[in-house]
Amino acid sequence: MGNFNKLTLKNLLENANIGVVIHKWDTTVVYANPTALQLLRLTYEQIIGRDAYDPQWRFLDEANRPLINEQFPVSQVKRFKNPIHNVVLGVIDGKQEKPSWLMVNAYPELAEDDKNNFIVVTFNDITDKKSSFSFQSIADNAEDIIIVTEADDITTPLGPRIIYVNDAFEKLTGFSREEAIGETPRILQGKETDKDELKRISLALQNRQSISSTLRNYTKTGHPYWLSLNIFPLKNKYGEVTHFAAIERDVTNEIYSAQQLETHNQNLKELKSNLEELVRVRTQELHDANKQLYRFAYQDVLTKLPNRRSFLEQAEQQISRAVRAQQTILTGLLDIDNFKQINDTYGHETGDKVLIKVAECFSVFFRQEDCYSRYGGEEFTFCILLQDNKQAMDICQRLRTSIADLVFDVAPEASFQITVSIGASVSKANANSNLEFELNVADRALYKAKNTGRNRVEITIK
Repeated sequence: MGNFNKLTLKNLLENANIGVVIHKWDTTVVYANPTALQLLRLTYEQIIGRDAYDPQWRFLDEANRPLINEQFPVSQVKRFKNPIHNVVLGVIDGKQEKPSWLMVNAYPELAEDDKNNFIVVTFNDITDKKSSFSFQSIADNAEDIIIVTEADDITTPLGPRIIYVNDAFEKLTGFSREEAIGETPRILQGKETDKDELKRISLALQNRQSISSTLRNYTKTGHPYWLSLNIFPLKNKYGEVTHFAAIERDVTNEIYSAQQLETHNQNLKELKSNLEELVRVRTQELHDANKQLYRFAYQDVLTKLPNRRSFLEQAEQQISRAVRAQQTILTGLLDIDNFKQINDTYGHETGDKVLIKVAECFSVFFRQEDCYSRYGGEEFTFCILLQDNKQAMDICQRLRTSIADLVFDVAPEASFQITVSIGASVSKANANSNLEFELNVADRALYKAKNTGRNRVEITIK
């Protein structure tokens, strides 16, 4: 029975698809199975009887630095008499320029006498896994956006899951790597994203096919942009699709230009051929004018803050994010107290300076991911996401006092300060959350603040 067990163990080692090397305590190799010979690129005669100090061993660490003998796994086990686990090593030889990468484990078989001790080293090939992102530095610094997702759960609400984005993605979308990884590309979609095009892309991914498309997406703060994207499957060494990669280019300016040109080309057909230069100049003027109009459509001219239209679009996106992340929504309306009296006393020019100063205070006070605007007249609004409702009152009070600290000079020795009233709604996001309801609640709270003394904060928690 003993001989049978030994024969069975040897057969197991000889047919195992992981490398096994057994050393004596002086590190001399006494056994290596066929897989070990293949992975180490050695013959049986080249390895048996060799020790850790043999010059044929050429190992690298994960930073591609050569290992010295004392750093070899077998040397470390001998020194500390403890196992080592999951050490990554590279193996090189004169026949192949690129290293093979191994995941190495080793442990001691200890006896009463050191000369009867053995060291068992096992390892398997992880070259494919190690080199899967060997071009990450190139991808990180590419001007085009690169996204990699898993190939599973294409049709589920939370899939496919993002596992990589590059620097260009962060710059365009406003989402950091930490925010994007683990999410789905659906976080970039909004109400104007083409639903039919999304279905076409989803069908191609389900069929493990490449696809190209032009799609409208939204930044983290709700600003729209257009992408020309190319999605293609990534396969492992067995031919299985495990991931999808998307290379995307921002074509927003090209899309808007094309839309304008399409509109005006109908009129250009009526012009004579000798007006070509005039047409070129006029087209450029129209293009520049429309770019300026686009800015005006989303920005308050006086204060340079986002305007009411911009706020309504961004806040809708903000609430959608809150629903996905199960966060708390703080929506507030701020009104400058007795603003008409300021205009009547000091003039409308001073009133404009007050509005500009308050707007500057907003820009400093709120974070990049928060939504805020000049809502109209002397009224401002904001919509931010919180983990809970505990911070809501403190945030509103700090905003109120930061504005109250502003000083307005109207003469060499004369100045005045202002106060504001704030009404806010705080609610835990759910499927029924909507901006109109939050603004109505905040408006009622503001009315109460104005009618109970001004220069105060009134919050309604739902």
